[in-house]
Amino acid sequence: MEETASSVRQDAREWIDENFDPDISLRVWLERLADSGWAQPGWPQEWCGRGLPPDLAAQAYAEFNRVDAPGPPAGLGVMLAAPTIIANGTDDLKRQFVRAVLIGDHAWCQLFSEPGAGSDLAGLQTRAERDGAEFIVNGQKVWTSGGQGADYGMLLARTDPDLPKHRGITYFALAMDQPGVDVRPLVQMTGESGFSEVFFTDARVPASAVIGEINGGWGVALSTLGFERTGLGAGSGIGFKLSGFGGSKLREQQDSTTVGEYIEAAKTRARSFGTNSTAMIGGSVTPLVKLATDLGRGADPQARQEIVRLHTLSSVNNWNGLRARAKVQAGGRAGAEASLGKLMSSAIARQWRAAASVIAGPQDMLAGDDGPLRGRVALQFLAAPGPSIYGGSDQIQRNIIGERVLGLPREQDPSRTLPFRELRVGTQSSKTEAPGEAS
Repeated sequence: MEETASSVRQDAREWIDENFDPDISLRVWLERLADSGWAQPGWPQEWCGRGLPPDLAAQAYAEFNRVDAPGPPAGLGVMLAAPTIIANGTDDLKRQFVRAVLIGDHAWCQLFSEPGAGSDLAGLQTRAERDGAEFIVNGQKVWTSGGQGADYGMLLARTDPDLPKHRGITYFALAMDQPGVDVRPLVQMTGESGFSEVFFTDARVPASAVIGEINGGWGVALSTLGFERTGLGAGSGIGFKLSGFGGSKLREQQDSTTVGEYIEAAKTRARSFGTNSTAMIGGSVTPLVKLATDLGRGADPQARQEIVRLHTLSSVNNWNGLRARAKVQAGGRAGAEASLGKLMSSAIARQWRAAASVIAGPQDMLAGDDGPLRGRVALQFLAAPGPSIYGGSDQIQRNIIGERVLGLPREQDPSRTLPFRELRVGTQSSKTEAPGEAS
């Protein structure tokens, strides 16, 4: 029988009625959720999902959010690693990693960008050299989100410098807790350390941890970038309302914390705007509506207009995110839809900043606890440029849209056919200097 919105909501309600219990441990709840397929209802049924299209998956999330049920840990494991492994990995890798992400056993980071390979990601120089059943990794990554607490990293490394730059790259699942992996936090101007730089000195990764084919990592990376742009573009409007972070922090509290205790702690953090990155606030109108009410600006036409503009941009972008997810689920690759969403996320961050400035007035510069939203408005002002850079800059997204939607000619890149070792990229000297290609 074909699923409908009403049938999905009824199925979700019935499952919740039978299984949701605030007195069970968080660990038991996340295991029940993962094994039922409701943790990620859009994933394939054989890999902890229910195979629902994005619009129907959203209906299921609404039922879980109605009772404040916690979802699987937020972060790059659910957003990027597991979808990439489902799409490109062996069944052994899927069995090893997919469920572990959903129950919080593994937190992931993304080991893509390097000091000399940002927008020109294919110019990366981190090396992975074969040594029997393993690869030995040496190099450096930068702007690594969540690197400090990650159990595994999605690593892109060069395995054959004699091939052109897009063809000699391999994609690995690398264990972070090992000798030879040095994670150093980077302090942002907000005072937070959401990013790190990572140095590899003879780190090891088994050949069985290759995702996709050896030297075929570029295609796998494109699928990850598609998931990333779709996720960042859609924001937090689609999914579980309450989600923590996986890895060691969650493992420490899973068995000793009940679902009810976890829900109450999450609500307390939300009321105080907690310690999450400032970037997590941008896009939500809820704190701005409360701020306008508290400051007596709830009826102010300019404040209301800015809030409505933000709500409109966020809603349209969430719908675009559904469209991008539907394309991926149908077997395609997220392209222009994901780039449109990622580009829109930058506009949403700036609109949040503009609305907050109108509402708070000169107080928006106060960054302490006595500032608007306990100083989070001022911090969001500093964080607002971030979405236009990370996950592929606005300029890169415009290039993709120009080429794939408007049909504009691609930028000429003679380096595409030359062996990588002949190129001048990063710290590598060269016989030929060629312009980089936007990913």
